Amino acid sequence: MSLLCVGVKKAKLDGPQEKFNTYVTLKVQNVKSTTIAVRGSQPCWEQDFMFEISRLDLGLTVEVWNKGLIWDTMVGTLWIPLRSIRQSNELMLTVRSVDLLKSKTDQNRTEHHTDRYHGNDLILRRGQTFQMWLELSRPFDPSTDNLHLELKTGPLPVVSKGTHVIIPLVEELEDECWETKIVKQDGNRVKLSVNSPPTALIGRYQLTVETHSPSGAAKSSHDPSNDIYMLFNPWSESDTVYMDEEDEREEYVLNDTGRIYYGTEHQIGERTWNYGQFDEGILAACFYILEKSGVPPSGQGDAVNVVRVISAMINSPNDRGVLEGNWSGDYAGGTAPTSWSGSVDILKQYHQEGGTPVKYGQCWVFSGVTTSVLRCLGIPSRSVTNYSSAHDTDTSLTTDIYFDEDLEPIDHLNGDSIWNFHVWNDCWMARPDLPPGMGGWQVVDSTPQETSQGTFRCGPASITAVRSGLVYLKHDTPFVFAEVNSDKIFWQRNADGTFTQFHMEKKAVGHCISTKAVGSDERHDITHLYKYPEGTEEERIAVETACRYGSKPETYTAPVAEDVAVEVTMEGEGPRMGGDAQLTITLRNTSSEPRNTTIHSQVAVMYYTGVHKATVKKDKTPIELQPNEVKTLDWVLEYKHYQDQLVDQAALMLTLSGRVKETHQVLATQYSFRLRTPDLSITPVGDAVVGKEMAAKISFTNPLPRVLKRVVFRVEGLGLQSVREIAVGDVGGHSTVTVTERFVPMLPGQRKLLASLDCRQLTQVHGVTDITVREN
Repeated sequence: MSLLCVGVKKAKLDGPQEKFNTYVTLKVQNVKSTTIAVRGSQPCWEQDFMFEISRLDLGLTVEVWNKGLIWDTMVGTLWIPLRSIRQSNELMLTVRSVDLLKSKTDQNRTEHHTDRYHGNDLILRRGQTFQMWLELSRPFDPSTDNLHLELKTGPLPVVSKGTHVIIPLVEELEDECWETKIVKQDGNRVKLSVNSPPTALIGRYQLTVETHSPSGAAKSSHDPSNDIYMLFNPWSESDTVYMDEEDEREEYVLNDTGRIYYGTEHQIGERTWNYGQFDEGILAACFYILEKSGVPPSGQGDAVNVVRVISAMINSPNDRGVLEGNWSGDYAGGTAPTSWSGSVDILKQYHQEGGTPVKYGQCWVFSGVTTSVLRCLGIPSRSVTNYSSAHDTDTSLTTDIYFDEDLEPIDHLNGDSIWNFHVWNDCWMARPDLPPGMGGWQVVDSTPQETSQGTFRCGPASITAVRSGLVYLKHDTPFVFAEVNSDKIFWQRNADGTFTQFHMEKKAVGHCISTKAVGSDERHDITHLYKYPEGTEEERIAVETACRYGSKPETYTAPVAEDVAVEVTMEGEGPRMGGDAQLTITLRNTSSEPRNTTIHSQVAVMYYTGVHKATVKKDKTPIELQPNEVKTLDWVLEYKHYQDQLVDQAALMLTLSGRVKETHQVLATQYSFRLRTPDLSITPVGDAVVGKEMAAKISFTNPLPRVLKRVVFRVEGLGLQSVREIAVGDVGGHSTVTVTERFVPMLPGQRKLLASLDCRQLTQVHGVTDITVREN
């Protein structure tokens, strides 16, 4: 590409002055330019024109026209071969093409650990250099020429807000600022090394290049295919999300599958989840979520701010975010939460439908999608399950249970609840906004439970602050503390309407806090990160420190004495769905005197959130305890009692209460358990080779003595099979059904094929198998 500069000066025409009103037309390569019309026989136009020339074998046509009342007449014409025109040594410098080295196998994508993302966009991590080639209109002369890059993001780019970035050309690169350097020159081509600061805004940037030479300035046009996607960088020590262990970065940033735990602390269930953060369209969907939040792009350099935005945008109540929650058991018009096996379909649907919330989610779905989004954006993240998870509704930092004078629960006052399990997220970052030592894992919870500053969101809350009871540190630390370490306080109404604390359970909340282990599919218990060992002096200090900032700071002024204790236990993995449930109740008299009481037992079917559905059995049993005696009782719940009351998660709650006759001590405890559901059995059939069809047999045995209606299998596997639904139909009581699913592996390596069962009468049935796919 060359630049043709033409100056139209003046002429002398033969004839009377009043005869002429002339203009000049220039034509080259199908481009025409025209001067103004000037009267007289010696017109002086004095106009300059520029043309971009790609073929020197053509010519420049010069035409002089005389303007008339009806039509114009040509005075004269001249054709000038382009090769005959002298070329200047000071041609304007322009950009012919840009090569961002953006394919998966190129230097940039591999060095920035973004080669797993789908497509050939330039995806970078901030705080790290990247390379690019520019092809110019002529060789770059550093003595007379200059250039700079410009990046723009957001609807109104402004330099002062970091959304319009001007990257200067320098002789030597320095750390932690935007700048570029020529590292190689080859004829008309120059290779640039570009540096970004570790505080750069994440987002999609439009790239242009501006060149300067003695002939003037030129700016390249914006090409959407050369847009740059900037992410957080856990590999950069200067980034707030830096994580120093490579195996942890591999797990918490790059692993696109994981495990999510559910059930109860005594019967921990697990399911595999496809995070799919590198799948086609997911990065675009994640940036769309940030855009739709309405938060200015200028805040997207702060990991704390971005996480807080994501926490709000994954749920839908305030801002029509990604997922609509549903705990009713009626999922008409959407997908049952237990049927999802991954985040990809959810995020794609939300993006493709222009921000319409996807139906439906519950806590593990909210958490799985949050993990996908945070890992996609470069923030280390993991899904975490807390068993016996408290929901404190009045910021007392205790879980309060109210009874009337006759020890009957007062339902309208019992707003606090304990969920069998609750799933949220940990994300890894420094906390420069908090005192030193508060960085590391932070809790973020996207399930809409309580509002934070007027919006349904939670976190990030420092786990270190939670562990020490420092609930005055932001964000939402009191709520998280109550979830994992609040005491369960029992209150009885007095005759005058006031309440007296009659019992306290100090170990009722926050058990077996679980996440997937690094580098394996094993469960990793991280309870010790959230709280000191139960009953230790450190743990009690943390509880009392936290409660001083709650709405009932006087709770811990007087301890409650006890000499009779009651405990509920369960043998083995617990009861199976469709069978009888058996538990053991143990009473201990630690005094040297006899004790008598009547134990009232009540078992209810519960939603896993702790919400009561129906009481299915009540009993009362008189108990006589001799001095220092330990007595055990067998408690049985038959299938016929609960068969018509089952809800999602098949959760039940046994509540025991009683009063010791001799001391008036009140006994009270609650025990959650679930009915174990069967797994789907998946057996690969045939060789697993890229591009070659193989199959998998999926088998299921109905554990119930009744017909399951309209059973559907959902099958998916990253690199194996996109989500597909298989209509199985009705499955008879205790019957076994087997289907064969055929698919063609698309990617080599270790892959997981997932299947889940969608059925109104039976939930949380799923399976997974590992498949090693070979290259063809």
